[in-house]
Order: sequence, then structure tokens, then C-alpha cells
Amino acid sequence: MHSDSTPLERLLLTNIFDADDINGEHYFYAEESPQTMHTLDKSGLDAAIAASQDPPSSALPVIQEQLSHCEPDQSTIYLDLSGFSWETIFQDIVRRSKKLEYVSVVSSFTCSKMEPTAFGGMAVVITGKAIRGKSTEDILEELLEEEEADPFASVSSATGGATNV
Repeated sequence: MHSDSTPLERLLLTNIFDADDINGEHYFYAEESPQTMHTLDKSGLDAAIAASQDPPSSALPVIQEQLSHCEPDQSTIYLDLSGFSWETIFQDIVRRSKKLEYVSVVSSFTCSKMEPTAFGGMAVVITGKAIRGKSTEDILEELLEEEEADPFASVSSATGGATNV
């Protein structure tokens, strides 16, 4: 993915997420949630922008618009990416990649207090054409609909699974 992303996209993604390389693959993660507020050195940001003019990235006009509100001699830049979807950065990367077919995202939702709606998760697949996701609730509903449509299609186990009471 490194060669498929622009320097600006790499700068943004490594500030939005924590990042590791695992067996030559990039792994982005967030312990709490993706970061939307960023404090960046203007010279580093300017260098990333200058090196990211081609290929096109949906992040570039968003960052340029925010920079237009900064003082010219400002050395520290405060970016608010709360109105910008990091998913579109990944979609741009997949779109221009010759090797990468998709990016998958798995999220979990937890809470410190046990409540019926406080837990779950979601899965998202980002391709060059679409960003699609389903929550665990959506998946459970689909599985139950499939079960109602053909109750003999799957074998259930009496010993596995969890129960909401």
C-alpha cells in the first residue's frame, strides 16, 4: 500500500490511526477511535502536499481548504478531520492500486457498563467502487432471516454460541 498512497495520505493515516507493519503489510488500528483532531508541523505538511499533487487524492482539497484559513507564518497546523471520512483515503488508495483489491475494517463497540445496546461491532469492505459495511446486528438479522427461510440449511450446535437474555 505504501507505493499506492501519496505522502499526504500516509501522513494523515498515521495520524488518524496507530500503524504497524506486520509481515510487509500495513496494519492500522485505534484503541479508542480514529483521531479527528491533529496537530502537525507545517513544513512536514507542506512537503507532503507538494509531493502529493499527482495522483489525485480526495484528501488534498480538504487539507488545502483548511490551510487557507491559517496564517502564512504559522508553524503548527491544527487540522479538524471530523467532517472527512478516512474511508475515502483508503478508497483512493485501492482505486489506484494494481495489487490491492480491497481494504477490510473490523470494529468493535464496547462499554464499561453492561447495557443491552452497548456492545457489538461492524465490518466494512472498501473497494475502488464502494464502501460497504454491516453491523453485527445486521449480520444477526440476516442469519435469522436465512434460518426462517430454510431452517434445515444449517446444522446448529447445542454447545456453542452466546445467548442474550
